[in-house]
Amino acid sequence: MNEQDKNKQTHDESLKNKQGDSGAKPSSWNRVLSRRWVFPAVYTAAAALILTLVWFYQDAGQKPLNPDTAAVVSQNVSGSGNETGTPADPEALEVVASAESLAWPVASPSEVQVVKPFYDENGTEENHVAAMVQYNDTFVPNIGIDIAREDNQTFDVKAALSGEVTRVEEVAVFGKVVEITHPGNLKTVYQSLGEVKVKQGDEVKQGDTLATAGRSEIEKDLGNHVHFEVYEDGKVVNPSDLLAQR
Repeated sequence: MNEQDKNKQTHDESLKNKQGDSGAKPSSWNRVLSRRWVFPAVYTAAAALILTLVWFYQDAGQKPLNPDTAAVVSQNVSGSGNETGTPADPEALEVVASAESLAWPVASPSEVQVVKPFYDENGTEENHVAAMVQYNDTFVPNIGIDIAREDNQTFDVKAALSGEVTRVEEVAVFGKVVEITHPGNLKTVYQSLGEVKVKQGDEVKQGDTLATAGRSEIEKDLGNHVHFEVYEDGKVVNPSDLLAQR
């Protein structure tokens, strides 16, 4: 065999060895995949990763939010003590009004108007549009009613029922807030206030002055107004269903 043939033979053998090496890798991989425990193990690992992410976001969701974000979420579900965000049924409304009839939270009801209604889940499309609150790019249903004068002047905000003042604070987007707890698991909330004239722990009678109407960031387009909410057993109630006709 001459030198040229020897070189050719050596080259061919080298190619075969390389092809054999490259072929061994998929063969080994195929053997791994052919084992029954491989895919269950992969799925288990993936499921564990997903659960870890879910737990992480749930835990993060329970941590305090920044004031602006907290306020928007609060307006939607529980900004004033409502944990469910679902309206009370009509039968419950009679219970609310049985002890002391709900009064308008103003001195002269004839001088004010409802400028944004309560969002009624069973209401008309017109109600759903009118009762949406827009804050930046977020829309949330109105869980109370907003009351204002036509001339945009401020006015005194009155206690709708007798009870104890259980919260007085200023919230970033809602403005100043007063919460009153009443007998029978009732609660009324007054937001967007100006000058507050009560403090936490005060006992108030129906018709007592709580504050003056003011402004809020979330509903700044309404000008001077009061945002009024009513709760019964932690469930939001439409104030308009309880207030006397003006």
